[in-house]
Amino acid sequence: MSQGGPGDWSPLDPTPGPPTSPNPFVHELHLSRLQRVKFCILGALLAPIRVLLAFIVLFLLWPFAWLQVAGLTEEQLQEPITGWRKTVCHNGVLGLSRLLFFLLGFLRIRVRGQRASRLQAPVLVAAPHSTFFDPIVLLPCDLPKVVSRAENLSVPVIGALLRFNQAILVSRHDPASRRRVVEEVRRRATSGGKWPQVLFFPEGTCSNKKALLKFKPGAFIAGVPVQPVLIRYPNSLDTTSWAWRGPGVLKVLWLTASQPCSIVDVEFLPVYHPTPEESRNPTLYANNVQRVMAQALGIPATECEFVGSLPVIVVGRLKVALEPQLWELRKVLRKAGLSPGHVDAGAEPGRSRMISQEEFARQLQLSDPHTVAGAFSYFQQDAKGLVDFRDVALALAALDGGRSLEELTRLAFELFAEEQVEAPGRLLYKDGFSTILHLLLGSPCPAAATLHAELCQGAPHQGLSLCQFQDFSLRDPLHGRLFSTYLRPSQKPHASSPRTPTALANGTVQAPKQKGD
Repeated sequence: MSQGGPGDWSPLDPTPGPPTSPNPFVHELHLSRLQRVKFCILGALLAPIRVLLAFIVLFLLWPFAWLQVAGLTEEQLQEPITGWRKTVCHNGVLGLSRLLFFLLGFLRIRVRGQRASRLQAPVLVAAPHSTFFDPIVLLPCDLPKVVSRAENLSVPVIGALLRFNQAILVSRHDPASRRRVVEEVRRRATSGGKWPQVLFFPEGTCSNKKALLKFKPGAFIAGVPVQPVLIRYPNSLDTTSWAWRGPGVLKVLWLTASQPCSIVDVEFLPVYHPTPEESRNPTLYANNVQRVMAQALGIPATECEFVGSLPVIVVGRLKVALEPQLWELRKVLRKAGLSPGHVDAGAEPGRSRMISQEEFARQLQLSDPHTVAGAFSYFQQDAKGLVDFRDVALALAALDGGRSLEELTRLAFELFAEEQVEAPGRLLYKDGFSTILHLLLGSPCPAAATLHAELCQGAPHQGLSLCQFQDFSLRDPLHGRLFSTYLRPSQKPHASSPRTPTALANGTVQAPKQKGD
C-alpha cells in the first residue's frame, strides 16, 4: 500500500488512524518539459489523423448495428438474436471496433487467463473502471451484453450500438426502471447459456486506478457465478485516466491519441462461485469480489463511492463528501454579495418550519432568480419542494464563521434535538443527527443513521445528549479533527493548505481543476 505522496490520501493524518490509501477521485498528470514538447509535436501531427480516422470507423459501425435489428419487433428483441444477423453483424462490429481502438493508438491488447463460458459464468465484472476507453474490454470478451443509461439511446451511433448489443437499459427518471433492470439481469443470467454474458463495471463510475471504489450490488443480484476481469494500462505515462478531478474528456482523448503506442492488459481471473450466504446477500457478494480483485491488482479495496454527483470518502466510522456542498453554497452567496452573518435566521429550536423558494429568497434578501434557485437547491426538499428553515439557519451559522466550534455544535443540537417523552431534557435522535451530518459534512443520510445507532448502542434512549454529541464532534480524535476542518469555510484556505479536507484526504498540495465534461 502506498505511503503518502502526490495523489495519496490519509483521511486526516496517518498518525494516529488508518493507514494511507490512494484517493481514487483525483488524477494529476505531471509532464516534464521534454514530454510537453513531444506531446506538442505528436498532438499536432498524429492525434488529428488518428481521431479523424477513428470517427470515420465509428460511423461505419452504424450500418452493421442497424442491420442486426432492422425489421425486428420489440417482442423479438426480448430474445437473443441468432442466424445470419448474428454472424454477419456481430463479426462486422467486432472487427471495426478493434480497428477503431487500433487507430486511437491501442496497438496491443494483451490477454491473460481464460474467459469462462456463458454457462460457467453468466456475468463478467470488470475493474478498475478508469476511462471511457474501457469498452475495449468488450473485444476479448466477444462483445457481451452491457448495462447502460436509457438516455444514451438518443446519442447518434452510440444508440444504434446499444440496440445492436441488446443492452439492458436503466432510466434515472423512472423509479420502476431499476426494478425492471434487476429482473432482466436475473432473467438473462439464469437462462442456462441461452443469452450471451452480461458485462458490468460494478464501480459505476471512473476512478484513477489507484484504488477500487465500492462495488454496487447490481451485478451480483442474480446470485450466479461471476468472472472478474482486470483492466490495466501499463504505459509509462497515464494519459487514459478520466477521474472526477483531472483532465477532461477532450484532453484525455487528445493526449492518448498523441501517444505512439498504448497497451491494454485484460486479465481473466478464475470464476468466483458465491456461497449460499453471498447468493442471498448481493452486498456481501459484491464486497467479497471487490476484495479478490483488489488483491489481484495490488491496490486497496475502499468504501469510497459516488452518492449522487458527489464523491464520498470514509473517515473513521463516517462517510463524508470529499468537498461538502456547503462550500459551494458559500461561493454562491459570496458571488451574490451576501454575508451570512447579516441574515436574521430566526429558526425556532426543535421545531420544523418549512419554507418555499420565494420565502427563502425574501429571508436571505436575494433577488436574482438564478442565485436563488442555485442556493435553494443545496438544501433537502420535501415532496412539496419546501425546505426546513432550520437547515438554512445552521448552514448560515456555519458559513458565517463567527461562532466557535463548541457554539456551532451547540446550535446544531438545539435546532434539531427533541424533547424526551418520558423524562426531562432533550435528545438528538436519528433524523436530526443525520440532517446535521448531511448538511455540514455531506454525509449520506443512511450512513449517518447507521453511525447514530452505533453511538447510541447500550443507551436507555435512542438519542444523544448534548455532551455525547459534542464528545463525538469535538473531542473524538478523528471525527473532531474532521469537524474542525470542514466547519471553517469562512477561513477556507488555498488548495495548497494542508488543512483543507481535500488536501487532508489527498495528501496532495494542489487541487486540480474540476472537469465539467
